[in-house]
Amino acid sequence: MKNRSPARMATNAGPGTAAPSHEPRAAGTVQTLPVAPRPRAASNTDWKAVEVLAVELAALAGAEITAALSRALMVKYKGAPGSWRDPVSEVDRNVENLIRLRLSSRFPQHTVLGEEFDLAPDPGRDVVWCIDPVDGTNNFINGFPWFSASIGVLHRGRPVVGAIWCSTSHMLRPGVLHARAGGKLCFEGQPVRHVPNPAVRRRLAGYPGGGWKGITPWDNRKSGSAAMDCALVAAGPLHLARFDTPYVWDVAGGIALAQAAGREVRVYENGRWQPFQHFIHTDATGQETIARGWRKPILMGDPELVAQACELI
Repeated sequence: MKNRSPARMATNAGPGTAAPSHEPRAAGTVQTLPVAPRPRAASNTDWKAVEVLAVELAALAGAEITAALSRALMVKYKGAPGSWRDPVSEVDRNVENLIRLRLSSRFPQHTVLGEEFDLAPDPGRDVVWCIDPVDGTNNFINGFPWFSASIGVLHRGRPVVGAIWCSTSHMLRPGVLHARAGGKLCFEGQPVRHVPNPAVRRRLAGYPGGGWKGITPWDNRKSGSAAMDCALVAAGPLHLARFDTPYVWDVAGGIALAQAAGREVRVYENGRWQPFQHFIHTDATGQETIARGWRKPILMGDPELVAQACELI
């Protein structure tokens, strides 16, 4: 990741990106913000080849996860001693290590940010692969069939490719949802087409519950896997998802899928909800990095519901 000034960063936001309006609005109305333009990948990289490999690696992770279900797993906990929180299984580390090895062979010029290895991505590389080898580990180690493996590819901090293997899906079977910037959302290579049923008046939102002001026009669901929630927002069963403190690897792949499906993605920063642009952190020296500690609130879903959600938080 190269050094770039704030002025350059503003230019990279792309044409058509406007600042949020601060005009007074009537009480009870929903504030609308400009939607960030869908990212378009740089032309000097074969993003189709990147997507193909991301799908291959997500499917590989899914196969490893599925095979592990037939045996007793070694499990450790990363949380405070005695809290038994934040579990990690042998599969988490094995899968991430396997993906890292494949990537170093296929795209040695790229760098990696993964959940299970405390390694910072090389700041001199423009392309970062964000890996969550098992998202929903607590579900996985308990045999609850709702978990995923998520791969997101960033170009200069912007999600441009996503591939998420899901233990189940909108098609009621496991498989990989995937997309690249400028392309279509696909499931196992086939385009996804979701047409909402107008007879359904209350939609579903992926959120553990609480935190909303007043009565919501949707029902909350707690899945235990942020990547699964992102995938289902993109595919259609969920019309909204909220993540209060996600890590980059939790949502990088999912944001790419959601944007490919035409969903809106917002981030809470500088005291307001605004269109999501990138995961770049600029330090005091002007160095731009994809920080392991990035944990900003994210909303994604149907534009109308996202706008309503911003008013209810």
